[in-house]
Amino acid sequence: MKEESISLIAEIKDFIEAGNDSEERFGRLALKLFRYQYENNVFYKNFCQAKRKTPFTVHTWEEIPPMPVQGFKDLTLTCEPAEEAEAVFMTSGTTNPDAKGKNFHPDLSLWDLSMKGPFKNFVLPDREKMAIFVLSPSDEYNKNSSLSRYLTNAVFYYGNEYSRFFHNEEGLDFQGAAESLGRMAERGEPVLIMGATFAFVHFLDYMNEMEQSLLLAEGSRIFDTGGFKGQAREITPEEMTALYKRFFGIEKDMQINMYGMTELSSQIYDQTILSRHLGRQGLTDKSGPAWLKTRVLDPATFEPVKEGEAGVLAHYDLANWNSCLAVLTEDLGLKTGYGFKLLGRVKGSEARGCSIAADQLLSKGGR
Repeated sequence: MKEESISLIAEIKDFIEAGNDSEERFGRLALKLFRYQYENNVFYKNFCQAKRKTPFTVHTWEEIPPMPVQGFKDLTLTCEPAEEAEAVFMTSGTTNPDAKGKNFHPDLSLWDLSMKGPFKNFVLPDREKMAIFVLSPSDEYNKNSSLSRYLTNAVFYYGNEYSRFFHNEEGLDFQGAAESLGRMAERGEPVLIMGATFAFVHFLDYMNEMEQSLLLAEGSRIFDTGGFKGQAREITPEEMTALYKRFFGIEKDMQINMYGMTELSSQIYDQTILSRHLGRQGLTDKSGPAWLKTRVLDPATFEPVKEGEAGVLAHYDLANWNSCLAVLTEDLGLKTGYGFKLLGRVKGSEARGCSIAADQLLSKGGR
């Protein structure tokens, strides 16, 4: 990697490890990163020039032009040579499998660091480690999936000796998961169950068919990732909340949804578990770490909307150092005093990746 890249990674790591939420320092680092990406990412530079935005005309981080997610499908957005990437994370390509979005990572150490602290803060604020059961492939089976990397890291950093993935070459092992959860319930050992939303849909279908339900130990929690629209059928968050309680005995304030994107290097979370831990139960707004900021923009003007108004989400992620720190999504959100609420997808956009990926996996006989 270029010396400038190495230096920039070190500076962003320092910001993350310092736990610094200084708006002023974030702004300075974002502008420095914008200049770096403008000078080294040729397709992003062309995009910025078309928007008449350059390091000479952009003076605050809010003025940095966000790259639409479509750009990650159509363009090679990287500052370091693409062929030298340690990992290339790809979207699911749900509408056109040949047009997958790609995010090139020359070095995964910053990506891993960005994942580690917020996971502890939002998912496990009350404990150091616990049994983690994963209804999804590990990165051994899917090197191009940011979700697989994320779940593998979660088990590596925070899983105890009971932790395991319920997936193999044949697909998801629902029978094994149900039997193992039963044993954990008998032991009184709490469990964190993780997976894409539609992996849970199919697992709950399996539990229903087998006429099984469990009362998991106090402290157990559900972690799902992805949206609630898929190819098999649509299901609402409220329905999932009720099903988690029915089949596992886990209340809403111990259920958490993670919002992540292949095009980003950091994640955003419900504040359910954290707010319960802090004695402020009932807070479901989504929030991210200090090095990721979210703006809610008017889809017509791309100007910020007022608090309480809906708009399209744009994320500014310092950990996304090699591609584009600013990403314009196809997601609608509502800004609140505690973060934002996710409202769904912009009309006409394809269903979000990881849940659809799970649904497609199961459609090939993943039971």
